[in-house]
Formats: sequence, C-alpha cells, structure tokens
Amino acid sequence: MPEGLTPNLDRFAQQGMRFDRAHVNAAICAPSRAVIATGLYSHHSGAMGFMKADEGVPDIVTTFQDAGYLAGVLGKVGHSSPSPTMEWDYHFDQKDLGNGRNPGIYYQRCVTFFEMSKAEKKPFYFMVNSHDPHRPYCHPDKLTKGAAMPSQVYQPADVTVPGFLPDLPGVRKELAKYLNSTRRLDDTFGRVMQALDESGFGENTLVVFLSDNGIAVPFAKCNTWFHSTRTPMLVRWPGVVKRGSDNRRNFVSGVDLFPTFLDATGVTGPKRLDGRSFVPLLRGGPQEGRDWVFTQIDRKAGNDAVPMRCVQNARFGYIYNPFSDGKHWYRNNNEGLCMKAMNEAAQTDAHIAARVALFRYRVPEEFYHLEKDPDCLNNLIAAPEYREVVRDMQARMQAWMEKTNDPMLPAFINRSDRNVVDKVILDTYGPPKDSQAKSQKRQKRQRNRQGK
Repeated sequence: MPEGLTPNLDRFAQQGMRFDRAHVNAAICAPSRAVIATGLYSHHSGAMGFMKADEGVPDIVTTFQDAGYLAGVLGKVGHSSPSPTMEWDYHFDQKDLGNGRNPGIYYQRCVTFFEMSKAEKKPFYFMVNSHDPHRPYCHPDKLTKGAAMPSQVYQPADVTVPGFLPDLPGVRKELAKYLNSTRRLDDTFGRVMQALDESGFGENTLVVFLSDNGIAVPFAKCNTWFHSTRTPMLVRWPGVVKRGSDNRRNFVSGVDLFPTFLDATGVTGPKRLDGRSFVPLLRGGPQEGRDWVFTQIDRKAGNDAVPMRCVQNARFGYIYNPFSDGKHWYRNNNEGLCMKAMNEAAQTDAHIAARVALFRYRVPEEFYHLEKDPDCLNNLIAAPEYREVVRDMQARMQAWMEKTNDPMLPAFINRSDRNVVDKVILDTYGPPKDSQAKSQKRQKRQRNRQGK
C-alpha cells in the first residue's frame, strides 16, 4: 500500500506495541465483535453470525458497568451489542456520525463522552467504530450524505494489489476507493485520539486498535484464509507498554481482549472465557501457549450457513470447510468490482478461472505453507511431505472443537462421510438458505448481466 497511507496510526504504533501475529476469530463484523464482547468463540456464545448470543451469556459492557464504569459506543452499535440485555450508557450510530464516515463528528461525540466521564467521576469502557473502510468505499466525486472527504485521495496507479487477487484494472479501480476509505479511517482515528489526549485521560487509558475483519474483497473477508483474519493490533498503555515495541512471536486474537481488559483493570469478570489475558506480553514479558490461533465462519450476511474452521501457527494453516460439497455456490457481499473483473478475466485466463471456481465452491480441506505462501494460493492438503503436519493440525483442531463444544465436531470427525456432514449442518443451522437451484439461477443472472 502507498507509503504514508495511515499517518495517525503509524504515529500511534510508535507510542505503544504492535502485534504482528494478531487475528480476529471470525472475519465478519457482527460475529467478530460478539467474540470481543463475550470473550467466547462464536459457537460457544451462540452468536454464530448476525444474531444475538445465547441468553445468560455474560458480556463486557455489563461487567464493567457493574464495576462502576461508564460504557460508550460510537458506530456499529447493534453489531457491538450481542447480549439482548446489554445497554450502553452513551451511544450514537451511523446516521448520527456522518454516515459513520465523518472524523469531525466523531471528535465531538468523543469530547462529550469524556466530559460525561469527568462529570460522573467514573472510569470508562469506550468502543469507537468507524464505518470505514467498510463498503461502500469512498468515491470522492459522489460522497454519501454526511460523509467527509479523506485528507488524501488515491488513484489506481497508487495501488499495490495483494497477492491473493489478480492485478486487473477493475481490481485496481476498486482498491483505490478502498485506500480512500482507509485514509478517512485514519483521519477519524486521529480525531478520536485528539479528543482523548485533550481530555487529560490519555496518560492513564489503555487503548487498543484493531480491525474487525480483513478487507472486503474476494478471498479475504468472510473466510478463514490468512488474510481473512489477520489484523493490525496496536496497543498504547502509558507507563506499562514500552514505546515503539513489536511483538513478532505471539499469537493474540479478539477472544483475548475481554480477559485482557479484566486483568488490566482488576475488574472481576465471568469465569467462563475462551480467551486469555495477554497483559504479560504488554508488560514485555513472555507467555507460553501463544503459538496457535483458531478462527471460524458460521453464517454470513443473508443467514446462509457456510461453516469454516481454521487453525494456524507461524508456518502453516489448515482449513476445514464442511459446507463444501461441490454444489453449494458461495457468494458474499464483498465481491464488487474485484469479482466482476475476475469473472470477465476468467473467460480467457485459466488460472483466474480456477481461482473463481475455488472461491465459489471451495474444497473440504485446505492446507497452506504460510511462510512460503501467505496468499494461500497453493493448497498442499494432498502433498505427501506434509502428511504428518496436516495430521497434527487436524488433531489440534479436533481438541479445540471438543474443548469449546463446537457443533461441527461430529462433521469433522466423520468428514469422509458426506451424509453425516450434511446431517450435522442441517441439525446445527437448519435448512439451507440457498438451494442449488437458486444458486444456478443466480449464476445465470450474473452471466446475463455480464453479457455472456
């Protein structure tokens, strides 16, 4: 990406610690935030998509409110509130934030919240969510109502196309708009931090920045590939975290945030949490057991059940896709101009055609050498030289599924028996949202739109 794309975030990174092996546990906005709010994996809380957590599941907001904290949220309020009983003390959503894309409004809302904290003499838990760089991306010539211009505008020539996408004009055109949105996110972050520092709270506030999923393009968001879940995680904690420090070894993820905040504040929280506090890492010390991360997808937007499970370490990644049966036609809301360009190129380019086919239908199991192939282009699941590594990762996945009561466990154990797998999916998610007939009709409509 262009140098200097995120000056405010770059400055913030120098004020604290950067985690190079940070991930979200579910690469879709709502379930990703539910993991943060509950400290539980999606299937353990019940928030397996765009839905609420199970009744009685503790949440981070109520926990801190019970300890005397003021709880506020800006943007993505519904997605950040998986508990049916969760009630924020201060909340403004997209329409009251310049479509979630106006740094000046975020600044004013933050100033008001910090003034509330002072007036009520309460510490705070404050979640600030920009609607950038979520789609629709920033088109400077037709800004959505209330949105601000980014401080810098980018062109297709400024784009560095990620390796998991082909370098096509349509891809570059869309990614340039994505850069505009990313720059406006950085503008928003800068104004939020300005409000915090001006309030006087900056020197005794633990601040964490991360995304809720990978970029909203094919082969990233709403999947479990490496670039689907890897996130920038930056932490500033004056007096505790060493300035300008990097953690390049340990895996941390969204499920760890709730226990970390409890540990950092001394607040007593629920006993049943899937994550672990990484405060020892923030203090510059070691911590065992951080060599793996587990990620998942259950239901995507539209409620289609497309269960995926992934386990990764520093070298390898193993993915199980129980929904993949050679018939289910996968799509999501993140395809845009990128997928349109790929569909057109696939008519004459066999490699791109194969990538499109993989995206649409997947395969039940995938295995990647992430050191050599971070873009996950070469599936090595059948390579004999990695047979023992694959078995080890399968065993780790099964142990994780057993520990967290994953309903996909019987499907995984019996993955060679399609009848069992289909029954587990049906019992877990109900009847398929998209039948094969509907998928075929959708493909036909798509071909007609492309004039094929």
